[in-house]
Amino acid sequence: MDGRTLRAERTRRAITDAHFALLEEGELRPTAERIAERAGVSLRALWTNFKDMEGLFAAAGERLMERMRADFVPVPPDLPREERIERYCTQRARLLELIAPAARAARIREPFSEQLRKNRMWYLDFAREELQTLFAEELTAAGPARAELLDALTVATTFAGWSMWRDELHLDVAGATAVLRRVVGSLLPGPGAA
Repeated sequence: MDGRTLRAERTRRAITDAHFALLEEGELRPTAERIAERAGVSLRALWTNFKDMEGLFAAAGERLMERMRADFVPVPPDLPREERIERYCTQRARLLELIAPAARAARIREPFSEQLRKNRMWYLDFAREELQTLFAEELTAAGPARAELLDALTVATTFAGWSMWRDELHLDVAGATAVLRRVVGSLLPGPGAA
């Protein structure tokens, strides 16, 4: 990369990091002005790098995916059921806490943002793929109820369920993780289930 490209990349990163910092501080609808101020760039620089808020949401979604991938360690699907559930729920709780500020903010703007809806679909696809890989044996054992089980697991293990436990029931992370573990364990058929 030449110097100008590197500077542009650093500026884009500073803007997306500023956006996340504001979300993490509880500012769920940060304006372009606030984001530029936090990033230490001019408003013009923000709009030079992102043609509109949708462009910023796309870059922020990619940045969040990078952060998730960096923290994601696949749980081996050949482990015993209880160990898979334990490892999965521990990691899932950590990832849900990571995305929580962005997910809370996205709820507000998602009805009006095609990009935020795309970001959510990527996240759901990622979550469902992990469930299907890690719990393939249990999903197969569910037989005709496989699709229903996958849908139930998806709701329980994505931000919809996490938000209920953390934001509505006011559970701490340990309490919400315990509930997540109980729900996943209850939904998945045990050994020898038909």
